[in-house]
Amino acid sequence: QVRLVESGGGQVQPGGSLRLSCAASGHTDSLYCMAWFRQAPGQEREAVARINDEGSSSYTQTLGDRGTISRDSGKNVVYLQLNNLKPEDTGIYYCAADPVLCFGTWEYEYWGQGTQVTVSS
Repeated sequence: QVRLVESGGGQVQPGGSLRLSCAASGHTDSLYCMAWFRQAPGQEREAVARINDEGSSSYTQTLGDRGTISRDSGKNVVYLQLNNLKPEDTGIYYCAADPVLCFGTWEYEYWGQGTQVTVSS
């Protein structure tokens, strides 16, 4: 089993930045893919970005060019750098991971509990 714990959320003013982290523990030997999702208030959860254990990544249009995913495979930690945040970026940001699947699907096996990001003045 794999446990994912997100951190780094908080309240920030429009135009500000945050760096979210997601640390994996447990059976992490073969965590091929790690990803970030966002769920805005009253909305369905949507994909943001994903990265495999070789550093290849892909993004959706959710954040445009304002989000950057990175990964420390040695520590099984994935990051999401959020820049120039807007009020519409408010939501719960979830981390996900999978031992086998990455590109071609957003259906992953393991999920964290999420970290809240609030963008307001």
